[in-house]
Amino acid sequence: MLRSFLLIDGFQPETSSSPSPAESGLPSGPSGLEATAATKLQDLGFRVETASSFHEVQFLAGKADAVLLSVAPQQVEPWRQKITSVRSLPLLWWCDRRTFPSYECKLPPGIDGLLGPGMSALEIHCALLLGFNQYGQRTEWQREREQLLSRLEERKWIDQAKRILCEIKCISEAEAYEFLRKQAMNERKRMSDVATSIIKVYQLLQQDGNQGSRKR
Repeated sequence: MLRSFLLIDGFQPETSSSPSPAESGLPSGPSGLEATAATKLQDLGFRVETASSFHEVQFLAGKADAVLLSVAPQQVEPWRQKITSVRSLPLLWWCDRRTFPSYECKLPPGIDGLLGPGMSALEIHCALLLGFNQYGQRTEWQREREQLLSRLEERKWIDQAKRILCEIKCISEAEAYEFLRKQAMNERKRMSDVATSIIKVYQLLQQDGNQGSRKR
């Protein structure tokens, strides 16, 4: 259940030479964007913790159910990588005239949804629902991709081990595969683990043989 947000404020406090919030048209607060985003979410009953550094993110990420990025477009991807390195969370982007300054801006990859200052309570709830659905799909795709890459890597080790067995034992590929399968069953290991062990032993033997040849 979504209860709390980690709000990333990517903007520095205004300097004394900058226009006041009233002059600029931005909401008042320690950061105009932070105040607007936090107020919107808090009015809907969400708990909001604000961070502006990676150290704060490391400390606060464990308490959050989602992340809202109040940052410029070029900062989205760096922050996404930092947050992902700490914890997998739904990522939403707060869009107003500072974070999304023109129609030429593009939605960065890895963002699950958008929120903005002009959205009603119903629109925010709908956006959050769609964002969480997008997050679920995105993480499922990532999981499937990682599994596929893992299987491809395992297949590579098994094929290499089969070639070594064919060379050493003078057997066919089918016989080499059956040898790996039975060995994995006997040792209660995965075939890829048995294959990796065979390859490492073979490489060590090759190195020893090469060193022996140099000495002679």
